[in-house]
Amino acid sequence: MIVNSESSLPCPPFVDVEGVINMRSVGGYATSTGGVVKPKVIYRSGDISSITERGRGQFSALGVHVVFDFRADSEIKDYDSATPAMQGVKIIRAPAGIQNAFDPASIAIRLKKWQIDELQAFLNTYEEILDTATEAFRTVFIHLRDHPDQPCLIHCTAGKDRTGMFVTLLLMVLGVEDRYIIDEYALTTVGLAPSMPHLLHKLQKMPVFRENWEGLLNMGSSKPETMVATLRLIRAKYDGAEGYLKTQLNLDDEDIEKIRGNYLV
Repeated sequence: MIVNSESSLPCPPFVDVEGVINMRSVGGYATSTGGVVKPKVIYRSGDISSITERGRGQFSALGVHVVFDFRADSEIKDYDSATPAMQGVKIIRAPAGIQNAFDPASIAIRLKKWQIDELQAFLNTYEEILDTATEAFRTVFIHLRDHPDQPCLIHCTAGKDRTGMFVTLLLMVLGVEDRYIIDEYALTTVGLAPSMPHLLHKLQKMPVFRENWEGLLNMGSSKPETMVATLRLIRAKYDGAEGYLKTQLNLDDEDIEKIRGNYLV
């Protein structure tokens, strides 16, 4: 891997866009059938609201014209993180998953769970996202089916859990081997590392996080074993990603084959 001298993140898959955290291309991964996921067409990241003028230029150079924002309206309001308008870029709001998860009381309850049993807390959260983010996930999959010529970015706040669940489903459907899906998920630890000191300093000022510090640190992880268990969950509950797309998103075999044809080379 080449290391980007400005961000110190491996490039690829990470992409340097000033003001955007954890941004990387979801491509280049081998499938079990001998194919490869197209690179530089689908991107994932954390919140893009702090993008700088230089970052806008870097973003434009990627050719991304559609951005899917998985964050909740209350989340954007509470963190004062509305996505800025960018010329030639369509922002699609697609709130994904857990409702009322960002008020202090709900955050405290969740952090306690992460402190007690980190892996089970992740599995509960990921199952809840998969069960409640169906409308948002369907919106993106329909775009991937119908507009393969339009590179897109998918993001939430950290680019870890909601974004991570969507990317996991996509890679599974495309036939990417488990070991690569696990590695891709774990890359978030690398992607968040440069911003983590600043983020933790900011969160330490907020009582709900300061009083549940161990749970917060656990919640911020993206360990390989978490994805191993998540893949097992998806296969057991939904009969795999293909089953999920059919039963939860109302997509059919033709839709799935078209998505594969669009993003595999």
